[in-house]
Amino acid sequence: MKELKKKALEPNQIKEKLKQLIQQTLQEALEAELEEFLGYSKYERSENDNYRNGYTPKTVKTDLGEVEINTPRDRNGEFEPQIIPKRQTMIDDLEKKIIALYAKGMSTRDIQELLSDMYGMDISPSLISKITDRLQPKIEEWLNRPLDRVYVVIYIDSVFYKIRQEGKVVQKAVNVVIGINKDGYKELLGFWVSETESASFWLKVLNDLKSRGVEDVLIFSVDGLAGISKAINNVYPQADIQRCIVHQVRNSLKYVPWKERKQIANDLKQIYQASTIEQARLKLEEFEERWSDKYPHIGRSWRANWDELMTYFEYPVEIRKLLYTTNIIESVNSKIRKATDGKRVFPSDESLLKSLYIVAMELEKKWAKKPITGWGRIYGQLSILFEGRI
Repeated sequence: MKELKKKALEPNQIKEKLKQLIQQTLQEALEAELEEFLGYSKYERSENDNYRNGYTPKTVKTDLGEVEINTPRDRNGEFEPQIIPKRQTMIDDLEKKIIALYAKGMSTRDIQELLSDMYGMDISPSLISKITDRLQPKIEEWLNRPLDRVYVVIYIDSVFYKIRQEGKVVQKAVNVVIGINKDGYKELLGFWVSETESASFWLKVLNDLKSRGVEDVLIFSVDGLAGISKAINNVYPQADIQRCIVHQVRNSLKYVPWKERKQIANDLKQIYQASTIEQARLKLEEFEERWSDKYPHIGRSWRANWDELMTYFEYPVEIRKLLYTTNIIESVNSKIRKATDGKRVFPSDESLLKSLYIVAMELEKKWAKKPITGWGRIYGQLSILFEGRI
């Protein structure tokens, strides 16, 4: 039997689906509010003399257009919904306030207290959670959006979080993927959450990028992530791989006493800031002569990873700076940590992705303003080095 192919939704159909989701979420939120107010659920019996008394239809304006909802009533006329007050016909302002507060790393209970203090709104944490849940379809759409055909550089790094899963708290990695397109603009290509890293995991990530339209990547800048080089060589065999110098230095200093760290860091800088690959090799030999008796693991590590650490020497100086410095990754990680510092444990992967998505939207607005400084000269050199690919 032939498999039926699922027909892709048109933009207007996606919009209608999202409007239906908004309508459903608002309706459920209003029902939950009345339930809290009355003190019993819809189909329970109660001795309370106040009870449900039908609905009042209402049109509410949202970012996606008008949505029809039915506001539930109580017999005594005492119920005052907080999520959409009786005379309010626009919900954007309240939603934006809640989502902005959530983006700052505030918990649902913190947001509840703040809205109560500032606006006199008594909104339960569960209703706040339902509002932030409205981001989910947008997150899915963003994570699966089409990408450019070619990226000059793709950076991959990991940030670690504690997430509740099946009654336990586990540590997971959020793998952040950032690209520089051929016009010199930075893009956050996506987040991938994982408990373990392996060649098969990275194969999935890279194939996800390929399925979204990325046919070629000139250079990958990565940390020493397990199995990633093998995966890159299989999916993008023409790509060069640059191992992150900053991560290599940090790993080198991990077991060095504080009093000697500054000197060793300066000596390592002589290696990666050398003007030529030959000079870099000479500086590594000098480093080993000075430190190998006390810290033999440092020299061994640099030699084991030498080929991928020194890839940037194949490029002109302007391009080298894109590869061995991690300013782009560090600025993204800084924003991510700022948005998530208030949450020690996330209740789910989805909860974490909501916070990360909001950070991504802020970065997209910022990065869209201008390309990387000096991109004209960098692009001119790349077009010669990668003739026919860019």
